[in-house]
Amino acid sequence: MDAAAVRNRLVMATAMWREGTDEPLPRMPPGDPLAQLEAFEIRVVELLFTEATPETARRVANKTWDLVHDRPDTDPVKLRVVQGHEELARRVAEAGGERGPQPEA
Repeated sequence: MDAAAVRNRLVMATAMWREGTDEPLPRMPPGDPLAQLEAFEIRVVELLFTEATPETARRVANKTWDLVHDRPDTDPVKLRVVQGHEELARRVAEAGGERGPQPEA
């Protein structure tokens, strides 16, 4: 992956973190930059899914899908986002919503 793509992914994940919490950005342990980025992205989507409510589920689904929509289906972050969308859909259904969050195409 080229440096520009890594930088763009980091910018997106950082913006999502800052929108999702007042906590400072987490420190990354030393290691491979791509592995660090992937771990951070997963942490970001976990945060967003944890904080989501039935009322915010669609917005969270859209934001997380924007992060991964162009990645291969085997990408670990994309897999976690798909799993998170299923969890959000269950939460919305349990709260009496008709449909779970569906990312806008």
